[in-house]
Amino acid sequence: MTKRRSRGDGGLHWDEARQRWIASVTVGYTPAGKRIVRKGSGKTKTEAHAKLREKIREYEDGLAMIQDGHTVADALTDWLTYGLSTQSESTKENYSVLVRTHIIPALGARKLRDLSATDIDRWLADRAKILSTRTLRLLHSLLNRAVNRAMARDRVKRNVVALCAIPTGQTGRPSKSLTLDQAKALLVAAVDTPLHAYVVVSLLTGARTEELRALTWANVDLDGRPANDPPLPPSVQVWHSVRAHGDTKTRKSRRTLALPARCVAALASLYEQQGKPNGHQLVFVSSAGTALDRHNVLRAFRPIIRAAGLDPKQWTPRELRHSFVSLLSSNGVGIEDIADLCGHSGTTITQTVYRHQLRPVLLNGAVAMDRIFGVEPGPAA
Repeated sequence: MTKRRSRGDGGLHWDEARQRWIASVTVGYTPAGKRIVRKGSGKTKTEAHAKLREKIREYEDGLAMIQDGHTVADALTDWLTYGLSTQSESTKENYSVLVRTHIIPALGARKLRDLSATDIDRWLADRAKILSTRTLRLLHSLLNRAVNRAMARDRVKRNVVALCAIPTGQTGRPSKSLTLDQAKALLVAAVDTPLHAYVVVSLLTGARTEELRALTWANVDLDGRPANDPPLPPSVQVWHSVRAHGDTKTRKSRRTLALPARCVAALASLYEQQGKPNGHQLVFVSSAGTALDRHNVLRAFRPIIRAAGLDPKQWTPRELRHSFVSLLSSNGVGIEDIADLCGHSGTTITQTVYRHQLRPVLLNGAVAMDRIFGVEPGPAA
């Protein structure tokens, strides 16, 4: 009876088609968990055995290392479980989906100490065929943070993820802005809809959607301070957002904006409709009176876009902010002023993110919006 070979000795069989003995050995596994097999052949068993021993020596000399069983998937799971304590639930869910969809299937089975820079480069190059550069950057960041945490816990000696450059991915759908005629049509379409005041304030102040969803009546001044010297106009305090801890995106994002007359009228009408709520209540709520989430806003926004004669699949609420920048720029407001109104820490972000909407300029926000859309509430002529 033929003695069974021990584990790691490889295999030996006769290949009828090639008329040769074939020696094979498993030298490792791909990041996805698939066996890596090396083969050698010879005219005799002795020659094939010699090739097999050569493959095993290569394996023992460097292709395999003695280590624990901690995998990339284990490191990612540990980081998602314990490393995101300061993040919001929506951020945690978003990161979990990205990890489960794009990282674990490709790299999860790899032993963490076996993970190489080449593995990361190949993975990123593969993902670059279907993902945007922004998503690639985020995926790289997630894996990098997970491996950093594992390194701090002596699971791995170094972080090879940090050694890898991020390739250029696919071009995403570019943000765009409404023309003046489209903006006017949108304002008309929004009248008598639950999202009317939201659309008006978003388009005419440029506030971010996460800032408007956190806005309370205590941060809205519909009367202003006309007796002050100088007089203070009606305004909205953009001091909070639905981000973790309720903070705005950056410190500069915390700002107080003068309200155009159309915003004052829309908010005053909403205030009456809600029965003059107290200052702690949210300004924009769902039909059930609960806080809006981005899905609520998008769902209510699409019928308005359709009624304005635009394709709902091509427009999102965030593009009201882009339209705000475009309309101000086209009507003489300088880039420094636009950056301040948008809550940017400088003009670099304004130029980078909104570059297609900008023109060289000079002037001021609420005044310009009153000139564009008129002072009287209701559809513009």
